[in-house]
Amino acid sequence: MRCGAFGDMVLLTVLLAQLRARFGTPVDVIASGPWCEPLLGSHPALGRLLLVRSRRTPYWLSRDQRALVAALRARGAGPTWFCDRGEGRALLARAGIPDSYVCDSTQHPFLSGENFADRYLRLGAMTPAAFSGLLPAAAPGAERAAHLRVPPGAREELDAWLAGRAIAAPWMVFHPGSRHVARRRLRARSGAAKYWPEERWAEVVRAVRAHLPQHALVFSGTHAEASLNQEIMRRAGVTNVHNAAGDLPITRLLALLARAASLIAVDTGPAHAAAALGCPTVALFGHIDPWLYRPGGATTPAATVTGTVDGEPSILGIEPGKVIEAWLALTRGR
Repeated sequence: MRCGAFGDMVLLTVLLAQLRARFGTPVDVIASGPWCEPLLGSHPALGRLLLVRSRRTPYWLSRDQRALVAALRARGAGPTWFCDRGEGRALLARAGIPDSYVCDSTQHPFLSGENFADRYLRLGAMTPAAFSGLLPAAAPGAERAAHLRVPPGAREELDAWLAGRAIAAPWMVFHPGSRHVARRRLRARSGAAKYWPEERWAEVVRAVRAHLPQHALVFSGTHAEASLNQEIMRRAGVTNVHNAAGDLPITRLLALLARAASLIAVDTGPAHAAAALGCPTVALFGHIDPWLYRPGGATTPAATVTGTVDGEPSILGIEPGKVIEAWLALTRGR
């Protein structure tokens, strides 16, 4: 069970792949958000996807919680990995899954120097108390990286979309926004977490254009991030740039990232997806630990960039030259 955000669910594939390898069968997943199906639906480690909209709504007022409990009871109890906050444990209990059947991640804090991928591998090697000595051990050598699959038909659909947009290969992607910026609405973007100034983005775009004169530059994001993209594009003043914010449903986004030459983004879900698809990814981090949340895990083709302001970690302390340097080092020879 993991009811996380976009990037959280990408990282969860590390655990899913290990459990599938350990038990020889796909893994049923409890999650939230209808976007989980297009994101994970093609992953070979995913069995049945069970969605619950909210874990905080009172149980008897929540139809989807009751439906989840009914589905779990019909499925039958078995070894369970709980990788969520505390509210979900009550739903497992209602479904008849005893505590002794559950490996609860909240009872196993991060070890020093461990990131999400490594922790998921450690959790996946554990055995719930009720099954001690009864389950196969985890095989050594599991990958310390998330992996995603592009859904069937998505590449063909992307080709049609690219033709309609007059975007030709090759391309690279920028993702400067995040949900923190999108939620500002009428408030200034500059107060949002993960905000990096438009002029700094524009400087990076100009440098990329100088190194990749033939590439299309595609800006991704949600509808609410379109104006941020447009302002960066205006300031950059380069040609062959495309604002695709609000026009990239998840299956199209995955197909776009899988074929992109690279991605430069803030620390956000699409950065994890790009890295998990093998796309060279540069991610700008603020106060979040860049090793703990490294895009796609420990061994993906990713670079993280950090900065400080007044001695404290801050995305506003990142200078454009540092991003350009990281991008050149990551993509050199590709």
